[in-house]
Amino acid sequence: MRLYIAEKPSLGRAIADVLPKPHRKADGCIYVGNGDCVSWCVGHLLEQAEPDAYDASFKQWRLEHLPIMPEEWQLKAKAGSRKQLAVLRKLVKEADQLVHAGDPDREGQLLVDQVIDHLNVCGNKRDSIQRCLINDLNPAAVNRALEQQRDNKEFIPLSISALARSRADWLYGINMTRAYTLMGRKVGYQGVLSVGRVQTPVLGLVVRRDEEIERFVAKPFYQLIAHVVTRQGEHFKARWQPSKACQPWQDGEGRVLSKPLADNVLSRIHQQPAVVTASNRKQKKQPPPLPYNLSTLQIDGAKRFSMSAKQVLDTCQTLYERHKLLTYPRSDCRYLPAEHFADRNAVIDALASNCQPLSQAARDADRDLKSKAWNNSRVEAHHAIIPTVRKMDTSKLSQAERNVYELVARQYLAQFYPAHEYSDSQIDLDIAGGCFIASARASLKPGWKLLFPVRKAGDNKQSALNAQLPSLKKGDSCFCEKGEVLEKQTTPPKPFDDASLLAAMTGIARYVQNPDIRKVLKDTDGLGTEATRAGIIELLFTREFLIRNGRQIRATAAGRGLIHSLPEMASTPDMTARWETELDAISRREGSYKGFMQPLQASLHELISQSQAALPEGLKNIKVSKAPYKKRRSSKTQKKAATTRSSKCKTRQR
Repeated sequence: MRLYIAEKPSLGRAIADVLPKPHRKADGCIYVGNGDCVSWCVGHLLEQAEPDAYDASFKQWRLEHLPIMPEEWQLKAKAGSRKQLAVLRKLVKEADQLVHAGDPDREGQLLVDQVIDHLNVCGNKRDSIQRCLINDLNPAAVNRALEQQRDNKEFIPLSISALARSRADWLYGINMTRAYTLMGRKVGYQGVLSVGRVQTPVLGLVVRRDEEIERFVAKPFYQLIAHVVTRQGEHFKARWQPSKACQPWQDGEGRVLSKPLADNVLSRIHQQPAVVTASNRKQKKQPPPLPYNLSTLQIDGAKRFSMSAKQVLDTCQTLYERHKLLTYPRSDCRYLPAEHFADRNAVIDALASNCQPLSQAARDADRDLKSKAWNNSRVEAHHAIIPTVRKMDTSKLSQAERNVYELVARQYLAQFYPAHEYSDSQIDLDIAGGCFIASARASLKPGWKLLFPVRKAGDNKQSALNAQLPSLKKGDSCFCEKGEVLEKQTTPPKPFDDASLLAAMTGIARYVQNPDIRKVLKDTDGLGTEATRAGIIELLFTREFLIRNGRQIRATAAGRGLIHSLPEMASTPDMTARWETELDAISRREGSYKGFMQPLQASLHELISQSQAALPEGLKNIKVSKAPYKKRRSSKTQKKAATTRSSKCKTRQR
């Protein structure tokens, strides 16, 4: 018997649907017509044991116990999973061949591998395990995945990477959380100060942004605009570019802070000749944006529909599992396998049927165009999120589901529209010895932008000065009719919202202080993973470290107090960015489990010592909810709850 082990029941049913009939449903599995069987996990069936599993004395939180570092790691069955684990134990014994059908990512690989290890699969049965990577639950895609199974041993590095991440999170989270919670109690803070290698730097981003806004003092700055006319009577505007001699009167962003300086240049250029020192006009092409990965979809969902990261993920999961309208949603990839190009007609026909606003755009699409999205070299375990070939009555979908589906469909459809063509023009002028630049951007052919009526962020903001520029060449003479000084005010950074916080997490290199790490992360940055970012943000709300103020995300007093009590390395992205780089290296066979774990274990002693160096004064007089992690308990059990929250706090302290 061949046994397929899926990550979830929905995936198990999708596999069974394409296998021979008749089917016979049993507890936790489906037997198919050729004698094979499909079973499943229900997410994680196993989890890291709590500290008291290693030593009963660890149930009490004491500084002298820290750091807690297991010599032999233990897993335990999650609450409510024992029955399904027993089903799998029986089926694995009966099976001749196993097929690993976990989700196509790091977490999915480890999830099923750990069950296989836990059930002591060995010998030929273990050596012959196959890996099935399913990104789309529609029958044709599942069939294709079943035909393209690979040796599960190929994915050992991915599993080791996930295992190292899981254990490192446990070590760091358990020890740091206990250390700082105990210190918090010394100043009267009765909550759990949860510390994690991802959640805490995310909180740090928000705290520092909030404090930067509070410290901000607006300052006036000045821009000088020259109004220029050509000999043919064509008018345009040019912006003054201060020389190096003006730097003492500029801020770090090059803005002129001295009005007398701007007024002096203004008086000098009035009614003066303007000589063209350079002129160029370039025609450019902008290819369509790539299909979505989860983070880019979450960012656009937040911008367009004010959806939280978790709402977008949950909606995607429903569209994938229940409706089968989207491919696997927890993807970090924005490219597609070349073979998927053959499915384009069926996908476009399906999205035209499912999404009325895009039906005409689907008819106008050039289905012979092949964008750079189809690139096998950029696709690993999973590909970009795209619509499937399934058609259905989408009136049955919720508004959120229709919104997310339309976003994904539009992004896919853009691959079959030509590049946006535009021209960038620039004229450099010398006016009374000062350098002035005029620029303009003109759209020549809209191409894929026809699908996106709202202007995309990132267009050249200076183009607002001029819709177009005259045709001039170097040496041509013009005339400056007048100058104009614009007084503006510096503005504080904007508070984070869902979109900008997700963008910060995916582009974390901008916030990394170490230049060497920043360089490494330039192309492969990311705080957390596609699968965990939404949960991390929500976790910070649950733990009352963040609150929402309309669309804004702000830190609470407890959140600030925690960040101020921690060493800088624990509240900035540098450490977790380094972790992600090293974990990625393990998955690519360029790093090792031991090389990652040993330095972490060595550093824990120093981190615990640092936690005792000073009392967290910022947490004084801060009250917390009686049960911030769970539903409120009766007053009779409040005292017990405080201890229980500490001992039962999630071990996966991301």
